Amino acid sequence: MEIGWTCNRRQRQVLVFFVLLSMSRARAELGPYSVVEETERGSFVANLGKDLGLGLTEMSTRGARIISQGNKEHLQLKVQTGDLLINEKLDREELCGPTEPCVLHFQVLMEKPLEIFQAELRVKDINDHSPMFTEREMILKIPENSPLGIAFPLSNALDLDVGSNNVENYKISPNSHFQVLTRNRSDGRKYPELVLDKELDREEEPEILLTLTAMDGGSPPRYGTAQVRIEVVDSNDNAPEFGQPFYRVHIPENSPVGSLVVTVSASDLDSGVYGKISYTLFQPSEDISKTLEVNSVTGEIRLRKQVDFETVQSYEVDIKATDGGGLSGKCTLLLQVVDMNDNPPEVTISALTSPIPENTPEIVVAVFSVSDPDSGDNGKTISSIQDDLPFLLKPSVKNFYTLVTEGSLDRESRAEYNITITVTDMGSPRLKTQHSITVLVSDVNDNAPAFTQTSYTLWVRENNSPALHIGSVSATDTDAGANAQLTYSLLPPQDPHLPLASLVSINADNGHLFALRSLDYEALQAFEFGVGATDRGSPALSSQARVRVLVLDANDNSPFVLYPLQNGSAPCTELVPRAAEAGYLVTKVVAVDGDSGQNAWLSYRLLKATEPGLFGVWPHNGEVRTARLLSERDAPKHRLLVQVRDNGEPPRSASVTLHVLLVDGFSQPYLPLPEAAAEQARADPLTVYLVVALASVSSLFLLSVLLFVAVRLCRRSRAASLGGCSVPEGPFPGHLVDVSGTGTLSQSYQYEVCLMGDPGTSDFKFLKPILPNIQAEGPGSNSEENPAFRNSFGLNLQ
Repeated sequence: MEIGWTCNRRQRQVLVFFVLLSMSRARAELGPYSVVEETERGSFVANLGKDLGLGLTEMSTRGARIISQGNKEHLQLKVQTGDLLINEKLDREELCGPTEPCVLHFQVLMEKPLEIFQAELRVKDINDHSPMFTEREMILKIPENSPLGIAFPLSNALDLDVGSNNVENYKISPNSHFQVLTRNRSDGRKYPELVLDKELDREEEPEILLTLTAMDGGSPPRYGTAQVRIEVVDSNDNAPEFGQPFYRVHIPENSPVGSLVVTVSASDLDSGVYGKISYTLFQPSEDISKTLEVNSVTGEIRLRKQVDFETVQSYEVDIKATDGGGLSGKCTLLLQVVDMNDNPPEVTISALTSPIPENTPEIVVAVFSVSDPDSGDNGKTISSIQDDLPFLLKPSVKNFYTLVTEGSLDRESRAEYNITITVTDMGSPRLKTQHSITVLVSDVNDNAPAFTQTSYTLWVRENNSPALHIGSVSATDTDAGANAQLTYSLLPPQDPHLPLASLVSINADNGHLFALRSLDYEALQAFEFGVGATDRGSPALSSQARVRVLVLDANDNSPFVLYPLQNGSAPCTELVPRAAEAGYLVTKVVAVDGDSGQNAWLSYRLLKATEPGLFGVWPHNGEVRTARLLSERDAPKHRLLVQVRDNGEPPRSASVTLHVLLVDGFSQPYLPLPEAAAEQARADPLTVYLVVALASVSSLFLLSVLLFVAVRLCRRSRAASLGGCSVPEGPFPGHLVDVSGTGTLSQSYQYEVCLMGDPGTSDFKFLKPILPNIQAEGPGSNSEENPAFRNSFGLNLQ
């Protein structure tokens, strides 16, 4: 068969025309091999390995096997020896019927690499069937005046064997009137004719009984017999004659049962009973008897069953017309079956590889054959697959095709392909056959794990419990099986001083992260490290992601008072002149909190006071101010308890005790902060607060010093006129509080105030550094009446 094909890469169609082809390779065909029918199973046919020039191990390693049409396992290949053996008893008559020679076509398929060899096995006939007559008894009515030499055809015998094993000769039992002659038909069959050698006499012998014997040409020959009964009738001068001796009729194979094939007609010149004609099929075979029937009166020949071109292409039969006197005539009918496209193409899968590994450039997926028993264009086929698949159809030898991958496949894009092989013939109407195969793609470790995020941010509140789950990282791998099983690990930190191994751990199976110990926000506010995900493929692939852990502050630090100091030494005493106006700045409580955020937002309030309503504390900056004008009735000493409280949950607090001393005759102008400066102090960051506070306090201090100096000069002049007071010489001690926050007051800001009292009291020194050193200058004076005071100014720290 010659295969004409065209391949369109885009449409992936292969057009196949089945015509005669001379194979271009000498080894493309094997044989022919032959075997006698009825040979026992396991019998040796040939050594294919020797014929192919292959060694014993090469047959096995190349995956050699036998493929027969329709997947019928008539033969088997023993790959260890290369021997071709009979797999089952072969009946030639069952396999091929009357066709001679009887040839079984098969292929030898080599899978590695792909190679196909055509071969054929011829099954030889043996004489295992005897001739048989379809009619056990034949009756002939012969007029007594029949001329000598007239021939009367008899039914032939059938023999399922072919060639010389078929019917070769006929003979008749010994008699004095007839002899039998063996005639040949156009299809090669032989039939007997009875020839009259001696005139008949009805009155002498009205009936003659003969035995007809059919003998085949086998060795030894086989026989079959039938009885011939001859009835001698009165004279009938004219035999029926057909209008035409030969009828050629074409009928489509899909004609329904009962369809009219042809109407034959014969005439007889006799009248009466001798002119009445009846029609019969003469010597029909068993197949013809099942296929055709004739109306004995009208001569219409109709189908008894549907004809099939693929089974029988033509029928030849004689039609016999017999009159009432026993004379007969005959004609020949040649019925030719016209092929119709009534058989769809057949697809036989010979080899299928599934699954196939991804990333393989080109691999043979399947080997299949296409056949169509129709003829002409009805047997020409087109094979194709879907357009959107990465596969190609390639023709192989004769009607075999290979399905190969067009390129590398990607299992992650598509792990399974449902391929439909469509074979369409060229008949009218066209018939098609579809055969679906499923091809799985096996995984190769070609995809590294991928984290769901390139970086992760996790939050953990300080003072956490050890082994606390603080978060997770997750990665995916589009591969399958072990190639997609991931293991998580911590990567060495970039900072060599970061003790990562003691801070966190990771679950290698699911990526859960745990804090190994309690974290302290004040010691470590954030740290960063890398995590890796590695699959279990070979070779293993991995990827990385960054993790940043932020420690959230907890309110675990109470406010700490920077000023006034609460160190258990001499109490902090603030001086307030009785002439101070409402809103006079007494001092400022300065505190800090080691926490952050709202946990470090501080508020101030006055818890206790010696005289409620006299002093107030600003809640936002801790400034202690007078709430009203002072009077002479107000006690000279006051004790204030100020609470500093943060904004945490739960809140924490600290308290500080202030001592305030009201001083007579000492005045300090009230210099309130400007409104803009106050708002700026509440709004700006720590540095701005500090600068504004320092500037304000320094300004107030300078103004106060100038006022105090002026007052001192004025009182000294008065004292000089009244007798004066002595002022000690020498420098002041350097441990007084400095408004700049750097420690004690510098020498330039140290000063004394000398006040004159009643004649009976002595003067005292204002702001004397050390109270025990104050000495009375009069007999009635004591330390309680002449105390030393110091005025302090706080820092505005946020």
